Amino acid sequence: MRMISLAAAFAAMAGQALALPDGVARRHDATGPYDRLVIRGATLIDGSGAPPFGPVDIVVENDRIAAIAAVGAPGLPIKDEVRPPLNGGREIDAAGKYVLPGFVNLHGHIHSYGTGQDVPPDYVLKLWLMHGVTTVREVGNDKGAQFTAELATASARNEIDAPRIYSFPFFGTCGGRDVDTPNQARAEVRACKKHGAAGVKFFSGPEEVLWAAFDEAKKQNLKTTMHHAQLAVAHADVLDTSAHGLNSMEHWYGLPEALFDDKALQNYPVDYNYSDEQHRFGEAGRLWAQAAGPGEERWNLVRDTLLERNFAIIPTFTIYLSSRDWMRARRAEWHDDYTMPSLWNFYTPDRNAHGSYWFDWGTEQEVAWRDNYKRWMTFINEYKNHGGKVGVGEDAGYIYSTYGFGYIQELELLREAGFNPLEVIRAATLDGARILGAERDIGSVQVGKKADLVIVGENPVANLKVLYATGHIRLDPATNKPVRVGGVETVIKDGLVYDAKGLAAEVKAMVAAEKEKAGIASGPMPIVDFKF
Repeated sequence: MRMISLAAAFAAMAGQALALPDGVARRHDATGPYDRLVIRGATLIDGSGAPPFGPVDIVVENDRIAAIAAVGAPGLPIKDEVRPPLNGGREIDAAGKYVLPGFVNLHGHIHSYGTGQDVPPDYVLKLWLMHGVTTVREVGNDKGAQFTAELATASARNEIDAPRIYSFPFFGTCGGRDVDTPNQARAEVRACKKHGAAGVKFFSGPEEVLWAAFDEAKKQNLKTTMHHAQLAVAHADVLDTSAHGLNSMEHWYGLPEALFDDKALQNYPVDYNYSDEQHRFGEAGRLWAQAAGPGEERWNLVRDTLLERNFAIIPTFTIYLSSRDWMRARRAEWHDDYTMPSLWNFYTPDRNAHGSYWFDWGTEQEVAWRDNYKRWMTFINEYKNHGGKVGVGEDAGYIYSTYGFGYIQELELLREAGFNPLEVIRAATLDGARILGAERDIGSVQVGKKADLVIVGENPVANLKVLYATGHIRLDPATNKPVRVGGVETVIKDGLVYDAKGLAAEVKAMVAAEKEKAGIASGPMPIVDFKF
């Protein structure tokens, strides 16, 4: 397998544009960066946890924030004498609008043609950008580490319309061989490093292999995260892996197992088969009920141990949302216009597609999952309250979760878990940057940091729904008729300015074209008789 890092290095030295994977176009949606860009009169939510304040003018020079100037008080005329001069630059009028840091998505997958989802990467990348996501931790895909490295390099050079990409390839996909021994594990981690990875994503493995890999990752200055796969969690739960240097975990697998205090293993039904995905996800929804509860000795021990280890949790509540209300999830209003036919096809009941486990999903499964969420959310909120790091990730592309929309759903679910709105926004921005180790450059609106910004016309602290590209519906008091408001208006990444609503229109057109090609009528997507 060729190493893209070498190809990227030679191309960069030669000043040449990289060859791009199929389904990825050259950058054409952004303007800038500008020698000087001034955003005027905004209310700022800076990501640090501070309350909104403004009006302010924000000065961007090339790809960095150069100044933040208070220019008055709400309800009073702007003080023109203290406004930063434009000096021939570009101006964005943000009076009455809100500016936030660019969002950090810590669990993204960039799927492509020829995979189960069979979507162009541009579709995925634009859905993220139009929802304000300017940084993605890509935690593996069916195309492999080289594919992600190509996209990450192109994004870093601003050759494509995409968020900044931190590559965390699947362990076992970098070196092109099996990883069965500690020495092979170390070689695999080094191969990931050569592919330009910022970290490695693990699923399972013998303890001696995992411990060697974690140790090598630390030596290589690579971060680590893990989905504690249910087939291996009996060997290593989150207490075991964090003790050996794992930095963060995805979802919750491995956490309730560490909370068992009256058993060593999950109590499965006698006819359980992990390869039957309704069994797999149905019993996952009953897992937290088997664990110790809030305030119990084992609960406090696990919580405090993870806190001492500075461990981070990315819960991805959104990806299991369908499990507690399948009907609602499959009729989300964005599917008709923004979910690709091939992706919808992947979501629908199918024993051959991962996460398409609706073989006979009913009330009993959903009630169990609702209880699961209550217990899971209680732990995550308490972990945050005690100083633990909790990040925002979506894991979209599965289980009726569409890219970008799933990210905003995750913000709403953190709010449901007990985070207040400013805590939600900090989790999505500064805390995400801290988990990546990138807080010196991104995560908050601060002089000297990268110009990654989101401009929205409505107040997200009052209602996170205004961040969805489909907006929010409310009654207009002047006309007594419902109106649609919100949606991110402008996204700035590395000083490049994107029209978020223009991106949304582009994605909508992509989906419409694919529907026409497949002979699918416009309107609601069917749930049956739709395999093509």
